[in-house]
Amino acid sequence: MNFFGPLIALIFISLAVRLLLNNANPHATLLTLGILMIIISSILNLETPLPKITSGNKFLDFFKLIKESFSQTNAGIGLMIMTIGGFVSYIDHIGASSTLVQLSIKPLSIFKNKPHLICAILIPIGQILFICIPSAAGLGLLLMASVFPILTNLGVSRLSAASVITACTSLGVGPASVITTKASEILNLSVINYFIKLQIPVIIPLSLILSVSFYFTNKYFDSKQNLIIHKEQIKNLTLIKRPKIYSIIPLLPLILLISFSELFNFFKNPIVLDTTTAMIISLFIAMVFEFFRLKKINLVLNSLKVFWNGMGNIFKSVVTLIVSAKIFSDGLKSLGSIDALLYLSQNIGLGAIGIAIIMIILIFSASIIMGSGNASFFAFSPLTSKISNSFDVSNSLFILPMNLSASMGRTLSPISGVLIAVSEIAEVSPIDIAKRNFIPIFITFVFLLILNFLL
Repeated sequence: MNFFGPLIALIFISLAVRLLLNNANPHATLLTLGILMIIISSILNLETPLPKITSGNKFLDFFKLIKESFSQTNAGIGLMIMTIGGFVSYIDHIGASSTLVQLSIKPLSIFKNKPHLICAILIPIGQILFICIPSAAGLGLLLMASVFPILTNLGVSRLSAASVITACTSLGVGPASVITTKASEILNLSVINYFIKLQIPVIIPLSLILSVSFYFTNKYFDSKQNLIIHKEQIKNLTLIKRPKIYSIIPLLPLILLISFSELFNFFKNPIVLDTTTAMIISLFIAMVFEFFRLKKINLVLNSLKVFWNGMGNIFKSVVTLIVSAKIFSDGLKSLGSIDALLYLSQNIGLGAIGIAIIMIILIFSASIIMGSGNASFFAFSPLTSKISNSFDVSNSLFILPMNLSASMGRTLSPISGVLIAVSEIAEVSPIDIAKRNFIPIFITFVFLLILNFLL
């Protein structure tokens, strides 16, 4: 096999890592390097991706690939992601997210004399909230406003409290998760089937392991550092007060997707609801809630601009990153990097499990470097089909652990949105949070591999 192309791909991967570590824009980095790799593969007469309809000029076709990637993404998963982003922005604006968080953390008060135990119990509660509020930075800020003052007043250090709050976003699952949707698409499963049948059986033991690991890690470091704990107060961050019934609004998409899924036969004629439609229905129900609260139709109608702005923000931050990651992935494939990986694994006897572990470690590392689980998952997940076909194994061997490792890696990245947002409020360094997260996240990552491949 000719390894010249894969060696060039390795150089580009190293360059991408270097640029990202130096805070280069990930969108521009992945897109530019991806296009360059595709151009080089064409010069070397390798298998170069082409647009479905050529422009008539080979050089222009390289850039038409970007246009087609945007068209394909926006027509499908891009629209769904933007709708989720708009809905999350809207429920945050009307105070529904805040209300759900406030009600969810009330059970923690019975453990007020055991602060580190509260930290451990917060993780599965936060994980459930993350399913309903699929914004890592958004949920992190809500928990900073509601839980952080409680933890620090009870004697937990700022660093421990901040690390536990970021840990609540370490397992990206649920029908509203961007990664879940892409993973279910690759596996040709409905989102709700993937969530209930594949994700839930794994995240229950992983959440337990994560909670226990954080309990001992934070308790050990707080006692070792002999930190002087002062009663802390959060500044410039308050929770919106709304009627308790508002706490149902963030749950509406999940309720709708489960109710209208093929898992239950609630209706004579089967009804299947997609995530985008569920989000839009939930949005209009939320607007009805707002009408009964405000009694002013103009205010309710004007509030819809929050939804559109939320969609726009997701487009510029997430959808463009997905397209850039896809071009980067296409560049890697065009240089034969996947063929080389398959060739090496088959010749050194790694087998399907060995290559799967390599892919999972790659995506875990990429999330840390890029600070985004979405970007790393969308960059590497398209490569799994060719690998699974070569080894004649199911895509599920790769996809589920890649899904979870992508979101876990994000909580170890000091440049991720959630760590930056939480660290600013907590007045600690995002690097210190990443260091504190390392041991429990790494333990959970190892258990993920054990659960997936040995049990």
